[in-house]
Amino acid sequence: MELLIVLAVLTILVSLVIPQFSRIRENQVLKSGVSDILSSLDKTRGQTLSSLNSSEYGMHFQSDQIIIFKGKVFSPGGSDNESVAITTPASIANVTLGGVSGVSGDLYFNRLSGSPSKTGAITLATPNFSKIITISATGVASVN
Repeated sequence: MELLIVLAVLTILVSLVIPQFSRIRENQVLKSGVSDILSSLDKTRGQTLSSLNSSEYGMHFQSDQIIIFKGKVFSPGGSDNESVAITTPASIANVTLGGVSGVSGDLYFNRLSGSPSKTGAITLATPNFSKIITISATGVASVN
């Protein structure tokens, strides 16, 4: 009888703890995705300000990845493109740049000032959490 009670208590504890581990992992994946986006923005802006290869650099946002590209216009097959994957279950849920909202979008940084071609917000979300990354007119990004 005591063994059944111990097993019942353990089962209840496990059923309460496992979903919390899942939520903790999901929150950590979201934080990692935000960090990837922020570091990609900093890298892209830095490459532009340093005039790497005498060019501007930009970013193309998709639901499952960010692509850093050379120039002012994104070309899907560009040989200079660098892809940064967003780990599931996180994904880019919304991109609002220059007043246009959607699930994808592009921006590039001005070579002399480092200012972005468009300001706006990127929403990174998981099933239970979300974060909004705001890109200011100076090119600095912040998270809500």
